[in-house]
Amino acid sequence: MGEFRVADVAAALALAFAAGLGALVWGMYVAWRRRLHHRAVVAENVATSAEGRFGKSGDKRLDERIVGYARDLTQRVQSPLFHPIAPRALRQRPCPESRLRAAGLRGTVSSEGYWETRLRLACAGGVLGFALGLALTFELGLVLSGVGLVAGWRALPWAIDRRSRERASAMECDLAEMLDVVALGMRSGMSFDGSLDLYTGHFRTHLADEFCSAHRQWACGLATRTEALRTVADSYASPLLGRVIENIVRSLRFGSTMAGNLEDAAREARLGYKARREEAVAKAPVKMMVPTGVLILPAMLMLVLGPVLLELAGGF
Repeated sequence: MGEFRVADVAAALALAFAAGLGALVWGMYVAWRRRLHHRAVVAENVATSAEGRFGKSGDKRLDERIVGYARDLTQRVQSPLFHPIAPRALRQRPCPESRLRAAGLRGTVSSEGYWETRLRLACAGGVLGFALGLALTFELGLVLSGVGLVAGWRALPWAIDRRSRERASAMECDLAEMLDVVALGMRSGMSFDGSLDLYTGHFRTHLADEFCSAHRQWACGLATRTEALRTVADSYASPLLGRVIENIVRSLRFGSTMAGNLEDAAREARLGYKARREEAVAKAPVKMMVPTGVLILPAMLMLVLGPVLLELAGGF
């Protein structure tokens, strides 16, 4: 009886230690992947346009796969041979245009494709959860089926929101540089249009592409300068860019000095980006407290108390 209990305690200690070690290795791996991903985003932000950033490298991530599936369904739903599973009343509901615009999906994901994607992902999640739970018990299959339905239904909004946040973060990284270049051009005697053309002609970033498209619109008379600039601000979920665009619009309307305002805005953007990076770094230890308290700490306590437990078990 004593030998049986000693073996059980030893197995439990080994299992807990293996779980803690695995959690520690997994946490280090996740931190390493996030660091590599951040470096890749910064490098592609300088060297490539938005198509390269969100096309080639982003397709490997889950959120970009979901967005790509929504784009594909948007194209296929227009075909007469396509048979949607979503009812007509659901497909005719309006989709959140502001969220799609902030994620850079304006014109690529329609209302029909949006709701068709959400319904298909919900069905797939429900079937997958039921299959996984049915391997153990029928009740667990029903529970996991409900969880899969909810997760699949929320998958596309989650992917759109994550893409929107990443676009806003990449834009705010380039905003200070853009404002500095435009302010420098205006202090050297150039107009706002000439300074903006100087930036869009020598920088290959997503923000430069957006401003270049807006510049073409008001140069060709397709939209006024105010409308084109506000369209750029609406295409990002960034209050900072909205304030900068409104300051530019007011300065152009009333003829006030713009170079000093742009330099102040560039300084604010740089300080804001630095503060957000520092905040992300400060949150890392807090996020590591969950796996540390749940997996690593119990394993270490059992490792320290292991000899005492073995002695107590051997006494019976």
